[in-house]
Amino acid sequence: MTEFTVWAPEAARVRLRLPGVADHDMRPGRSGWWRVEVSEAGPGTDYAFLLDDDEQPLPDPRSAWQPAGVHGPSRLYSHAAFDWTDAGWTGRQLPGSVLYELHIGTFSPEGTFDGAIARLDHLVDLGVDLVELLPVNAFNGEHNWGYDGVCWYAPHEPYGGPDGLKRFVDAAHAKGLGVILDVVYNHFGPSGAYAPRFAPYLTEQSNTWGRTVNLDGPHSDGVRRYIVDSVLMWLRDYHVDGLRLDAVHAMPDSRATHWLEEVATEVEALSTHLGRPLSLIAESDLNDPTLITPREGGGYGLHAQWNDDAHHALHTLLTGERQGYYGDFGSLECLADVLTGAFFHAGTWSSFRNRSHGRPVDRQRTPGHRFVAYLQNHDQIGNRATGDRISATLSPGLLRVGATLLMTAPFTPMLFMGEEWAATTPWQFFTSHPEPELATAVATGRKREFAAHGWPEGDVPDPQDPQTFLRSRLDWAELDKPEHREMYDFHRRLIALRRSRADLSDPRLHRVEVRHGDRFLVMRRGNTLVVANLADRPQRVNLPGVVRRVLLATSEGVTVMRDGIELPPESAAIVAL
Repeated sequence: MTEFTVWAPEAARVRLRLPGVADHDMRPGRSGWWRVEVSEAGPGTDYAFLLDDDEQPLPDPRSAWQPAGVHGPSRLYSHAAFDWTDAGWTGRQLPGSVLYELHIGTFSPEGTFDGAIARLDHLVDLGVDLVELLPVNAFNGEHNWGYDGVCWYAPHEPYGGPDGLKRFVDAAHAKGLGVILDVVYNHFGPSGAYAPRFAPYLTEQSNTWGRTVNLDGPHSDGVRRYIVDSVLMWLRDYHVDGLRLDAVHAMPDSRATHWLEEVATEVEALSTHLGRPLSLIAESDLNDPTLITPREGGGYGLHAQWNDDAHHALHTLLTGERQGYYGDFGSLECLADVLTGAFFHAGTWSSFRNRSHGRPVDRQRTPGHRFVAYLQNHDQIGNRATGDRISATLSPGLLRVGATLLMTAPFTPMLFMGEEWAATTPWQFFTSHPEPELATAVATGRKREFAAHGWPEGDVPDPQDPQTFLRSRLDWAELDKPEHREMYDFHRRLIALRRSRADLSDPRLHRVEVRHGDRFLVMRRGNTLVVANLADRPQRVNLPGVVRRVLLATSEGVTVMRDGIELPPESAAIVAL
């Protein structure tokens, strides 16, 4: 016996369609829910719903399995049937961890969950703690970044479907790796979004990617429950250890209890029940510490947020780029502000926005581990016209300097796949929309967007060209080349030092001291100093104490003196006092 349910509060009639039998009329119930019990249906049965007198069969908005794609019927799936082996898994907390962001479709040659499983030993050897997957919920087409998802409960079938994701999480846990899943609740993708046919999931307002989600209008209780239940499902039924909530600033909510607080409260209850830490990480461009302030302190209670200011401060200083939103960044003073206070725009003027922006972080009370920092990520690479990585611009010396500053800052550091060996493969914006009109519109819009910033249209890869996707796949053979292996070994030693040295994972922002001069910076982390020379010449830097030993240097030729240190060009050293 299977009970089918669907939320359709404005429908006058709902039917269930199963293969080979007459449609079943569903019974209306409380709060707009429709139900029907069918004795002959069980796991593996395909089904769809019909609304009012429309004869078009629609997939379930809460479908756990879409084996025929987002336009096809849903299939009943039993979460209880999977044979988990991670009963002893106690979780992985975010504080003290190193994150690694990857895209299932381009991380391995196979482009599947099973293909990624085969590369987990690489991540274990590297020393990361949490693997962050770009979105894997179902979207139309074969390959995509994942932010065009339309089924918020179903893993993408070409990646391996629901069982494939469970195999990946189970295998990661067996190797001591936690899994963070990127989820998108701020819009539905442009093709296959049938949920809004059932209920007012969307408003008439729009954000960058489409119509905004209805979080505070009529019937918004059901919409919020739709999001909360999806969140709990990934954490409970797929055993993932946390979620990265995409672009929460694009989800306006005027209700007294913000939806982020509602989610955080439910996740805290689930974490208590499961007996393992569950992390919620927001992507937000608001620079508002309210998101990561505990609920007891009047905040929303999320555990961390991405910190673009940290990226911008490092990127501009290393590359010299100043276009667009990089305009206010690029100085050593800016980097010092970020290393000691997390945000650069903290109630200060933003020339890009032409207004003041952000709010200061309480350095005494807010730990740095609540800010995820990165030198590269999918957005900061992929939203460049040609998807070029920072390794295409910087010298190996400056790459090592950037990695050193990232891993020794008081934040939660994150690497983007291939960054650890300075991969030469780009990460370009790719899609595979089957609809010709949509494909043309996406490609044309992409070229128009970058033409406005001075890029010739011919330089912008066509997102629909299969080669754009294939170029973005990691080339694992690069690890056999000496220059790439050396960069990988450096990252491995750097992560190991961060883990072994308590000073380097200390999240207390008010204990971080930074001073800087002519293209050099000194960051004090307890009895550990990080000294960086960004100049193209050797520099002698005075230090506040006597160096007992050099813990790690990015290049040979570091000379320690009684009251200072001499660094080769474009190099850094971590020393113990």
